[in-house]
This record gives sequence, C-alpha cells and structure tokens, in this order.
Amino acid sequence: MKQLHYDVVVIGGGPAGMAAALKAKEKGATVAIIERNEELGGILNQCIHSGFGLSYFKQELTGPEYAELFINQVIAAGIDVYLETMVIDLSRDRQVKAMNQAGMLLLCAGAIVLAMGCRERTRGAIKIPGSRPAGVLTAGLAQRYVNIENRKPGERIVILGSGDIGLIMARRLTLEGMEVLGVYELMPYANGLYRNIKNCLDDFDIPLHLSTTVTNIIGHPHLEAIEVAKVDENFKVIEDSREVIACDTLLLSIGLIPENELSQKSGVSLNPRTNGPLVNEALETDQPGIFACGNVLHVHDLVDNVTLEAEAAGAAAATYALQQKAEAAVGEKRLAENKYSIPLVAGENVGYTVPAKLTSPTQKAGRILFRVRKPLENAAVIIQSGEKTIFQGKPRAFKPSVMEAVQLSPDQINELTAMCDQNSGGQPIIVAVQEVNQ
Repeated sequence: MKQLHYDVVVIGGGPAGMAAALKAKEKGATVAIIERNEELGGILNQCIHSGFGLSYFKQELTGPEYAELFINQVIAAGIDVYLETMVIDLSRDRQVKAMNQAGMLLLCAGAIVLAMGCRERTRGAIKIPGSRPAGVLTAGLAQRYVNIENRKPGERIVILGSGDIGLIMARRLTLEGMEVLGVYELMPYANGLYRNIKNCLDDFDIPLHLSTTVTNIIGHPHLEAIEVAKVDENFKVIEDSREVIACDTLLLSIGLIPENELSQKSGVSLNPRTNGPLVNEALETDQPGIFACGNVLHVHDLVDNVTLEAEAAGAAAATYALQQKAEAAVGEKRLAENKYSIPLVAGENVGYTVPAKLTSPTQKAGRILFRVRKPLENAAVIIQSGEKTIFQGKPRAFKPSVMEAVQLSPDQINELTAMCDQNSGGQPIIVAVQEVNQ
C-alpha cells in the first residue's frame, strides 16, 4: 500500500472541496483532493442552467462555468488531485484509505476536510405504494441523462416534490419538447426558491399542486400512470380527491441527504435533523482535526454560500495542521484549545443551527446559520442565553427554502464569553424565530 503524507486532505472535489483545498493551500499547507469521479466539479458539471456566481463572482455563470473557474485555480495552485479514487475508510487519527486503478493508497493527514456533498432521497425513503416499473427516477438523475448523456427520460412527465432540482428540471424538460403535466408537493408551501418557482413554473405555465402527493404507481414493466390525492393538515389522504394521471415518467425531487457514511466511520457525531456533522464555529467536528463543509454538512440553496463556508473550513483545517506540525517539531504536546463549550439549540420554529456549539467565541465566530421549519409571514429572530436576550431582529417573512444568517456583534460575543467565564461552560444559546402579533 502506497503511503502519502499531507497537511490537509480534502475528500470530495466538488465546489466545496475545491474551495477548501485552495484556501488551505493559500495558508501554506500541503493539500490533496480525493475525488471518486473522473473530473472535478461535482454536481455543477450537470447544472447547465445559469444563476451561479452572482454573489461570489459578481457575474451570472452556468454550473460548468463556475466549476471551471475553480478547476483552473486548483491546477494553477499545484494541488495534488486523485481522480477516480474511492475513499473506503477514514480513521479518527486522520488516516484515509483509498483505492484507484493504481491500487491502494494510505493518505496520512494533519487535518481532514469532509466535502462529499449529498445524494437524493429515493422512492424507498417515502414508501410510495404500487408497482416497480421503469420510468421512476430522481430529478438529479434525469438532469444527468438530459444534460450530459443526451438521453430523453420520457414524454409525459410528472414531478413529485418542489425542491429546486425538480423545478429546474420542469423547465429543462419543457424546453427539450417534453410535456410536464405538473409539480405535486406534499407540503402546503413550495420548497424551492421563489425565483425558481417564477422562472421555471410560472413562466412556462406548469401547474404547482400544493398539499398533494402521489399515492400509487401504476404500470409494468414501464410506468403507465400515477395516482395523486390531496392531503389534510395532518398529511392524511383525502379519499374523494384521488385522481389518476396518465404519464410515462415520474421524477422525484423529495430532498437531499448528506453523504456521511465516511463521517460516521471516523466517529463524527451527526445532527439527527440534517444528518450532517455537528460542528463548532471553526466547522470542526467533535473529532479533532476533522472539518466539514458544503452539502455534507447541511444542504445549501446557493453554491456561492457553499464556497464561502468551504473557504472557512479549509483555512481552519490548514491552521490546525500547521500548528500541530510546528508543535511536533519542537516536541511540545498540543494543548486543549477549548476552555468552554456553549451549545446552540434550535428553538421555536427553527429546524437546526450551524454551528451546533461555540467553543471559542470571537467576532469572526459569531455567524449563526439556520432554517425555519415553516413559512412565517411576520416573525423575528430572537437569540437568548438563559434569561438574557443576546440578539433580537426586526419582524419580517421567513421561508424554509432560504438559509438564514445572523452575525452577532463583538459586544454580543463578549457577553457570551463573559457568561462562559462565569459558568465554566455557559448556558445553551437558544435560536428561535417567534411570530409577531400584528
């Protein structure tokens, strides 16, 4: 087995992995990227629609264009890239076992960045009754068929779920001459970004049916029809609303799941709400020297935000690895950095927070990301510790499809630090979004 040594090893060569690797390299670390596909870029390579880079590059790019800008930087930076290489094990002491056509590799790292992205939920995850015909596939797979392999998934399409991939594919398939009969969503609200609902459905007269789901799949060996039905506020099927729709293709856009099998192998604790790692303000997991970013941490709505998060993770990983190397060179034992740990708890109407804890509050560490559980027309963010209110925002609307961010001020961070010093750990920080009475 060939053994290699790097300061930072990044697992995953998508937008998160490349951004993390570049920032780690910029900090002076030796860096390697391991990617299982035959090219860098990840999911961006099949996202040929525009809308990427508006925030980060200040220009509108397609997915492949966005990826190419980073691929060129990775090549120019001299980062070692292992393509068509599958990671099969990751240990707590940051040893990565991988395999490619050349054989087995063992990469020993000072720090690891997890950037494996996410995968789509399938029919099995929501247990749709009926037969098991050809013609039922995820929206992302259909996207690959059309945009990369030049294959046509069907003629008459129904889409279940109003996630962004499904909305974008509704438009894409329509432009390619297929008939999209409608998008059906279990929830009483759409899960995709408003701009995608407007540009992909409204502009093409594709109907969106809320509080409606697929209750049966009909046909064998190929899909012939589906049955849909309305659901009540408890998501129970309204029997007299059942309707059969003739179609030959059902696309599923029913959510994404972070790819965290490797994370679990290394002992990283996961958030049961997101299935992503629990991290502190430096995006470090509870396994020292193992960091996480991008969709493997939590599912993002914009790749620009993935890039910024990944750069922070790459910088933190490089700092960790280089400090560890310096201490080893002079024979010093690495000292524990965290004097206290303040848990961040998702309160009223909040699904989860990133980070999940603060271990060294600084001005830079005061950025808290979260999503709400349901649409709220008039509500305010309230962040509390014990009886003390640390932050209170102005009333406004919130949507589950939009990642929210709160940046605490230096004074607010100093308050938290003082509380920790007094309590040797600090009370949990509760992040809530409370509705405001009109």
